[in-house]
Amino acid sequence: MAVDLVLPCLDEAAALPWVLTRLPAGVRAVVVDNGSTDGSAEIAEELGATVVRCSIRGYGAACHAGLEAADAEVVAFMDADASLDPRQLVRVTAPVLAGNADLMVGRRRAVSRDVWPWHLRLANAELSRRIRRRTGVLLHDLGPMRAARRTALLDLALTDRRSGYPLETVVRAADAGWRIAEVDVDYLPRSGRSKVTGTPLGAARAVVDMSKVLKA
Repeated sequence: MAVDLVLPCLDEAAALPWVLTRLPAGVRAVVVDNGSTDGSAEIAEELGATVVRCSIRGYGAACHAGLEAADAEVVAFMDADASLDPRQLVRVTAPVLAGNADLMVGRRRAVSRDVWPWHLRLANAELSRRIRRRTGVLLHDLGPMRAARRTALLDLALTDRRSGYPLETVVRAADAGWRIAEVDVDYLPRSGRSKVTGTPLGAARAVVDMSKVLKA
């Protein structure tokens, strides 16, 4: 396979069939089950995905477990909640495969106002501003769809195992002189509630995690 797609998963049984049946050619799904109780792992296996079980809870823990389990030259990441269309994955993988970028990030473009509440849009805009100030990289979104070369990602030695993982990826990549770019991808209504920003506690944890990364 040219690309391994890491899909952190916690109770995404409703979304997985749609996600896994829309993979582009040459993409292998690596579903990282982070403690699901709804049969997500079994559904993923039935649909042909490689399933990795990660007992350490946290978005970053699941992403890193998938990265370590992958063996393709290029590794992509995407949420498993159907909020992003796997058919658009080529937008972030093609520049990396062609050697034109070291890290590609999908900039989410909501298909409707209801998809992305105003307070989350505002928080994302502020985070993007702080990323630009910290790294000099012009990003408008820290989107969950991204791609880079596997060995280079491992060399970054990422340590965050919660919601700061994507931000740490960008910060360390920028510090290492990577070519970082973004491309528009559709942001769709998710299946279920966000595990990161869907609750006040989850949102608060995300702010703390990301603040730590920016101060490092």
